[in-house]
Amino acid sequence: MWHNQKFRRTLAAPVMVLLAWHLTTAATSVRIIQTNAAGDNAHVIDPVTNKVVGTIEGVEIVHGVTSDAKRIYLTNESLSTLDVVDAKSLKVTKRIALSGRPNNVTITQDGRKLYVGIREEPGALDVIDTASLARIKTIPVSGSIHNVYVTPDGKFAVSGSISASTISIVDIASDMMVRNIKLSAGIRPMVFDTNADGSTRNIYVQLSGYHGLAVVDFASGKETQRIEHPAIPGAHAHTDGLQGAPAHGLGIPADGKTLWSTSKVYGHAYVYSLPDLKPMGSVFVGQHPEWITFTPDGKYAYFGAAGANMTVAVDVKAMKVVANIPVGQVPKRIATAVLQTE
Repeated sequence: MWHNQKFRRTLAAPVMVLLAWHLTTAATSVRIIQTNAAGDNAHVIDPVTNKVVGTIEGVEIVHGVTSDAKRIYLTNESLSTLDVVDAKSLKVTKRIALSGRPNNVTITQDGRKLYVGIREEPGALDVIDTASLARIKTIPVSGSIHNVYVTPDGKFAVSGSISASTISIVDIASDMMVRNIKLSAGIRPMVFDTNADGSTRNIYVQLSGYHGLAVVDFASGKETQRIEHPAIPGAHAHTDGLQGAPAHGLGIPADGKTLWSTSKVYGHAYVYSLPDLKPMGSVFVGQHPEWITFTPDGKYAYFGAAGANMTVAVDVKAMKVVANIPVGQVPKRIATAVLQTE
């Protein structure tokens, strides 16, 4: 049975390991940033109280979000800009012109560069210097870009194209594309795990039209496995509004021993063990759940439930919903930020 099964504790997700964040300290606060795809704002949630504690206004059609200690960065599809938000005031302080309409954004481990995926054809990665807050390079890649990530070892920016069904891998040191991986369908969300030496082991990727995920060996670029999400007994299957992506959200919490994958068809997050990918359970996380983020300690997961206009908080160990937090219109992309408070 999938629903309500228990599972063992997990080790820190690669992105959480690299930042070594604690839930709260004297000088920082953890915040969950929920963007609203059909609105002009983003909501800031305190994971201690599970309440909205702030709103970023005036960013229409927000797509991606990332942050450093002092700033929140939002991609603005309406203006084709990267909007820079002061973490204390939550005001937009600068808009950086991009080479085309953006989708998602990521930040390097040292915080010195941002990579913005350009969805407008022919596609590219725009490189933003966080010191000067200027676009310093546009990297040609394979196809228009939907999502972009930094690998757990900090060496590569990995982007995915829906139109080209291609994963492009850029060397962060040189900002040059070094190789690409062609798959059979459009590339949706991705997440990574690591080898014992910290190098990237697998890319886990959701594909257009597939209710599940594919496993791609990072070193060889070969697809090694596919996992189709099973039906949830008693749950109604939704086939409307899938936008070509029946599964559209991946994450690895706390200690890196489980993989979470959302299903817009059944409104559940499916949980698999790592590295063996055995099914461990599922939890209902709202209508049309999209992206996932975790608190730095891995105890709580947050889901943007696009069909319910809610951010859903889940106790990871108990696999139970602990809060439904009203946010804006069609919440999708979501991220964890650790912001300076002094």
